[in-house]
Parts: sequence; structure tokens; C-alpha cells
Amino acid sequence: MSRTIDLRADIGEVLISEEAIAARVAELGRQVTADYRGEPLTLVSVLKGSLPFMADLMRQIELPVRIDLMEVSSYGGTATESSGLVRIIKDLSASIAGEHVLLVEDIIDTGLTLNYLVRYLRGKNPASLRICTLLDKPARRLAEIPVDYRGFEIPDQFVVGYGLDYGERYRNLRFVGVLRPEVYSAPE
Repeated sequence: MSRTIDLRADIGEVLISEEAIAARVAELGRQVTADYRGEPLTLVSVLKGSLPFMADLMRQIELPVRIDLMEVSSYGGTATESSGLVRIIKDLSASIAGEHVLLVEDIIDTGLTLNYLVRYLRGKNPASLRICTLLDKPARRLAEIPVDYRGFEIPDQFVVGYGLDYGERYRNLRFVGVLRPEVYSAPE
């Protein structure tokens, strides 16, 4: 990509504002705090997209919190569709056996990657495993996923911002926006 990119010009519409995200993340933090009632909690972020969400969420949780990071891949480069093949690029750095674990995701789309990840993490014997996602796109679901904490349900549109990317760009936008189709359908 040699062209200069105007991040905001590539957005067709702001789907979820920065203010709406902040308010919902605060609500989710209160829910998690109430549900775990003082129990220590391990948050597992699925890199890279969920990092901003997890950072904001953990500051809203009033419990002893430990964090860990995983990186998985089912997309490649500038792909807009999952390949269906899941690879663990970075595994957990500590054991979660006997821990209460909250898996923090940026978006649940087909659910195939998350379904694989949930089975993988359950094999590590946590005391409990729940899922928290910022965005849920049920129109594309291929695998049943039990979502415990949901930020927003969104339509079947290609979104970026607040951690979500296209070609490793747009993650730094403070809102979630719909990427203009000509941006991801244009030849490189």
C-alpha cells in the first residue's frame, strides 16, 4: 500500500461512538465485578484486536485481576474472511488451572476461532471460563458460542476501530466504524 491513508475518510459511518463504548465498558465492568464477587480473575485477551477493550475493561473491574495474552490467527494479511484454519501464534504465559478466566474478545463473527479457543482453554482446567466480547455479529455465526458478556450486537458489516483492523490499520480509532467497501475491495 503506497497511498496515503486518511483513516477517517475511509469510514462510511460511525457505528458506535467513543462515548457509547466507554459507557458500555463501564457497565460490563460493574457486571463482571458483581458476578465474581471478590474472587480473583484472570483476563485473557486475544491479540491484537481486543487489547484496547481489555485495557479499558480491566480498569472498570473492582477485583484482583491478572492478565494474560494469546495471539491466534484465522485471517491472513488483508483478508476480510476467516480461513477456518486456527493457529496459536502466542500461547498463555502462565497456567490457568483452577483460575476463574474471562476470555476477552473484540468481535465474534462466525465463532469458529472462538469455538476452537474455548475448547483449547477448557483443556487447561480453569475453575470457570466465561466469554466477554465487545462486538457480536450473530448474522454470520457458524458455531454456537455461549457469550456471557456482550458489549454491542452489530449488523453484518465490515467494521474497524477500537482495536479492530483492516491490514493492521484503523485499530487506533476511538470509535467503531464501517469501513467503506471500496477500501477493502480495491486492488493493491
